[in-house]
Amino acid sequence: MKNLITALIVLFVVSCKEKEATTLSSQNIVDQSITVSGGELYQRSNISFKFRDRKYMSEIKDNKKVLQRSTKNDSAIILDILGRTGFTRFVNDSVIHLPDSMANSYSNSVNSVHYFANLPYGLNDTAVNKEFLGEIRIKDSDYYKLKVTFDQEDGGDDFDDTYIYWFNKKTFKPDYLAYEFHVNGGGLRFREAYNERYVGGIRFVNYYNFKPKDENTSIFDIDSLYLKEDLELLSKIELEDILVTQ
Repeated sequence: MKNLITALIVLFVVSCKEKEATTLSSQNIVDQSITVSGGELYQRSNISFKFRDRKYMSEIKDNKKVLQRSTKNDSAIILDILGRTGFTRFVNDSVIHLPDSMANSYSNSVNSVHYFANLPYGLNDTAVNKEFLGEIRIKDSDYYKLKVTFDQEDGGDDFDDTYIYWFNKKTFKPDYLAYEFHVNGGGLRFREAYNERYVGGIRFVNYYNFKPKDENTSIFDIDSLYLKEDLELLSKIELEDILVTQ
């Protein structure tokens, strides 16, 4: 009996250490991914790019990132700014007062485009929770598979969304990602990165944007559907005219 108790204690200690190692591994994977993708340059660079006929800019003001989106049409220039004090819309340099629901929608839209453009940088935000899910082979490469969720506090309006990232074991770059969202009826998306390039020392990619043909698919199984070519291509996420300044 004594030997059995001792064996159980040893097994429990080893299990705890393995769990701790997995948690540390998840953080280490993300840390290395951010390093190879731009590292500290994210924190001191102004970035601009064009996406779907709109210009997006992120500028550092008073050590804080200010996110912007500029839209031009025949009669007006619309400038959306998301900063420390919240969201503000200008039309031809005049402030436009919006209902809270509309301001939140525009704010989320601006933030979302900047978030995806700067990945993996945002994965070390304070509200982010990371969980190691294992390893998988996709095409000819091996990947670490990580789950990312968000705390409600500081996690934004979409804090209950779930993300999966696949980090290349050799390069630590996130070549694939998927996310489950709940707004507008909800759904799943799977993205495959392509056209990687470095501008000003920061990594940028475009994405093939897929959805599963079966709406009841679990996000944890979506990589197997990709391997079976059982996803539907919805669109391409293409960044153009990228400019990075210090």
